[in-house]
Amino acid sequence: MNTGNKLSTANIVLLFSILILVVIVAVPVILIFITAFFENGKFNIAGIAKILSDPDTYQALLNSLIIAAGTTLVSTTVGTFFAWLVARTDLPLKKTMKALFLVPFMLPSFIGALAWKVLLSPRAGYINKLLMAIFGLSKAPIDILTIGGIIAIESMYLFPFVFLQVEGSLERMDPTLEESARISGANLFTITRKITLPLVMPSILAGALLVALYSLAHFGVPAILGTEKGIYNIPTKIYERIYASGGSFNAIRVGTILSTILVISAALILKLQDMLLKKGQYQIIAGKSMRPMVMKLRGLKIPLLIISILYIGITVILPTVTIFLVGGLKTYGLSFELKNMTWNNYLKIFQWKMTKDAIWNSLYLSLGAAFVTMLAGTMISYVIVKMKVRGKFILQFLGVLPFSLPGTVIALGVILTWSGRFGINLYNTPWIIFVAYIARYMAFSIKSNSASLSQVSDSLEEASRACGATHWQSLKNIVIPLIKPGMISAFFLIFLPALRELTTSVLLYGPTTRTIGVAIYALNEDGETVRAAALASIALVIIFAGETIIRKFLARLDQAKVKVQE
Repeated sequence: MNTGNKLSTANIVLLFSILILVVIVAVPVILIFITAFFENGKFNIAGIAKILSDPDTYQALLNSLIIAAGTTLVSTTVGTFFAWLVARTDLPLKKTMKALFLVPFMLPSFIGALAWKVLLSPRAGYINKLLMAIFGLSKAPIDILTIGGIIAIESMYLFPFVFLQVEGSLERMDPTLEESARISGANLFTITRKITLPLVMPSILAGALLVALYSLAHFGVPAILGTEKGIYNIPTKIYERIYASGGSFNAIRVGTILSTILVISAALILKLQDMLLKKGQYQIIAGKSMRPMVMKLRGLKIPLLIISILYIGITVILPTVTIFLVGGLKTYGLSFELKNMTWNNYLKIFQWKMTKDAIWNSLYLSLGAAFVTMLAGTMISYVIVKMKVRGKFILQFLGVLPFSLPGTVIALGVILTWSGRFGINLYNTPWIIFVAYIARYMAFSIKSNSASLSQVSDSLEEASRACGATHWQSLKNIVIPLIKPGMISAFFLIFLPALRELTTSVLLYGPTTRTIGVAIYALNEDGETVRAAALASIALVIIFAGETIIRKFLARLDQAKVKVQE
């Protein structure tokens, strides 16, 4: 292939990649800002000021900030503590505990919120009723339907962001400074407090900012625990405004103005995170094979293990078991006795049209979106990593942009783009959710495939083309087989989050296009707690089964890769 043809092929692939991201990502985001700031072709400063000065908007923004700040503080404290326990102490069963601390990643937080509402709601919570009976109380001692309750539940599911960041840094850090302090007579607690934690502070802050970003964008937990008491954050206020008006354009305009608050907040958080990661004060990873020293817990070993197990039991096992038990009740509110339980609730989930359709919709939308996004992300990643063409920075920017945007913002952009404005109306069809999933999860595919492609030497393609192979033949016979594990990883990284997604699809579903997350939320809102719990139980089974299959499949791929290398 001559240079002119190579350049032509590269430019065609580049332009096609840019076109995908512009249509799927850039246009929806641009339309959000145009709709928010312009009305009838004129800058709409008066309308913006009116909405932002609305007491409801102010309260929703204040609630968002309070929830994000509280969740960040609690998640950072919990995540850092458990990361230190796993990475730097002789805690028993460390590998098992590390795996258990990552379990909340698999669980949809809105299902956890539903479980805790069943346990601790002030009127009918099972734990509250038990405490009232034991201590003879006239009213429930715990009310989960508060801002504090929202913070507590969100923290249970977001602390792994901090745990992963800090645990990784602690595992890899250079032990020289700690060893020097120990030789100088400092005890291990002093070393941890004055040396270890300051060294990993950039990682702690990076994880904390990631928690803040996700908390600001959370819909499920605040919707389930807050709206009953009139507690709204920005995402739930957007949903309330749009659906209270029946999806009118004026309500969507209000939603876009509120969305700009989330976009600006996300941009500031990401910028701050980038500054922290680039301007870390210390280099904590050195070229030595020495491992950081491990603190001997001595008498605290068993108590801290018990605390860790109790934490997992309370935050993971208790709500999961509760969901399964409530899903099997004949009527909500009955005690968990065998005579009050039935299997029919679970069987009817596959017979009742709404829930049966929701399961089917989630499966084919998440599978389809994962497959298409994997392929598109592979092509875009190839341009970014392997092709020496101008304009690659556009792909990099557009590729990661959806990752930083709340799902509510992406949903509004998709509504504005695909509701007839350009002659294509996907509203109230599964296709609009499909497009939104591609936009939201494109960054996952690009990150996974870029990592795989960066490990493939350019010399392999060059040797193939020197032997007479075309560019496409080199890709098909050499590059794609080598990056297949990364492509498969990208597929599963998209499939599982899409399967349990709520924040985006709750604004996009129609009468026949509910997903599992939307159906659970709708059933709970309608007071169908038992049906909601039964569907949530089936969702958890699907998620756990999917996670197990994926881990085994990827493990086999890794083993096969090792054998090939040997």
